[in-house]
Amino acid sequence: MRTSVLAIVLAGGVGKRLHPLTRDRVKPAVPFGGLYRLIDFALSNCLNSDIRRILVITQYKSLSLERHIRYGWSFLPYTLGEFIQVLPPQQRVDTQWYQGTADAIYQNCYSIDQTPSDVVLILSGDHIYKMNYKKMINAHRHRGSGVTIGAIPVPLEKARGFGVIEVDEHDRITGFEEKPANPRAIPGSPDTALASMGIYVFQTGLLKQALNEDRHDPGSSHDFGKDILPKLIMHERVHAYRFVDENRKKIYYWRDVGTVDAYWEANMDLVAVDPVFNLYDRNWPIHTYIKPAPPAKFVFAELVCETTEGRAGLSMDSLITHGDIIAGGQVINSVLSPNVRVNEHARVIQSILFEGVTVGAGSQLYRTIVDKKVDIPPNTRIGFDRAEDEKRFTVSSEGIVVVARGTEF
Repeated sequence: MRTSVLAIVLAGGVGKRLHPLTRDRVKPAVPFGGLYRLIDFALSNCLNSDIRRILVITQYKSLSLERHIRYGWSFLPYTLGEFIQVLPPQQRVDTQWYQGTADAIYQNCYSIDQTPSDVVLILSGDHIYKMNYKKMINAHRHRGSGVTIGAIPVPLEKARGFGVIEVDEHDRITGFEEKPANPRAIPGSPDTALASMGIYVFQTGLLKQALNEDRHDPGSSHDFGKDILPKLIMHERVHAYRFVDENRKKIYYWRDVGTVDAYWEANMDLVAVDPVFNLYDRNWPIHTYIKPAPPAKFVFAELVCETTEGRAGLSMDSLITHGDIIAGGQVINSVLSPNVRVNEHARVIQSILFEGVTVGAGSQLYRTIVDKKVDIPPNTRIGFDRAEDEKRFTVSSEGIVVVARGTEF
C-alpha cells in the first residue's frame, strides 16, 4: 500500500466566502480548533491511513501554508520513500495560473511521473472529517474501478451546493451533476441525495489520459466535477464509496467550512461536553505544528463562588491552548488559539480568537471571530449591535462578526 499510492492534496483555493479570514492566507491554512489548520485533517487522515507519499498543490497566498507544512510536517523520512512535498505553481507546461482543479494536477504531471504509483488519491485540503482512505482504496481495487468517488448522503435541500451522484444497486455511478438546480434523490430515500466529498481514487494511467484529453478540450473549464467525471462515467467503471466515519459518533461528521457561518459552527461543535467532533481519540491523532509556549494561565480567580459579572479569571465550555492568559476575564463557549490574553472584567462568549489576540479590560465579545494581530481596546463591545458592527467589520448572514487581521481601533 505505502509504495503504490500517491496522495495529492489540492490546497490552492481562494476561499472567497470565508473572507476576510482568507484575505491574507489560502483557505486550507485558516486556523481551526485553537491548535490546527484546516489542511491538518486531510494530512492526518493520510498518515492514519498509512499513506505517506503526499504532494500538496498550492497557488493562492500560500506562504503561511508552506511555512506550516515545513515546520510541522517535515518529520517523514524521505530516505525511506516518505514525504509531504509542497508544489507551488511552476509553469512547467503553461504560463497561466491553474484554470481549475483538473488543470492544477495536469500541470504537475511531471511530479506524478517522478513518484511511481498504481493509484492516485486526490483530496481537498479544507474539509474536516476522519476517514481511512485505505478502506476506500481497497474497495477501488476490489471492484476493478477506474475511478472511485467518496460519497456522503446529504439532505436534498442542501444538495444544490455539491456534486450529486446517481448510482445503481451496486454503487456504480450512472450520473454525476455538479451543483444541480434540481438534485435527484437516492432511490428509496426521497429527502436525501448522494453527494461527492471531493475525494477521488484514480488508476494512475487513466488519470493522466483523462487530464490530457481534457487539456485539449477548448470547451472545458478543467474541473473534475464539471468536466472530467461526467465524461468518464460514460465509458469507464466509476463507483461511489460510501463514507465510513472514523469519528466514532452516532452521526457521521464531515464539514465543508466554506462560509463564515459554517466555519463558526464547526468550531462551536468542539466546545460541547460531548463534542460532536472528537479531537481526543488517541487511535486517530490529528497532527499539527505547535510553537513553543508556556502553559495556559488563569489569574485573578478571587472567589470560586463569584458571579460571571465579577473579576474572575475563568473559562467554561471552551478550548484554551498553550500561552493563553485569562487575566481576570471570562471565556465561555469559545475557542482560543495560542498566546491570547483576556484581561480583567472582559467577557468572550461563543467566539473564536486567533493567535496573539488581546482583549482589553471590560470588553465584551459575542459570536465574534478575531483574526491575528488585533488588540481589542478596553470597554469595546462587538457582536451586540449588528448595525454598528457592519460599519467597522464583516458580518455574516447569521450575524457572526469577523474582525480582520491587523484591524486597528
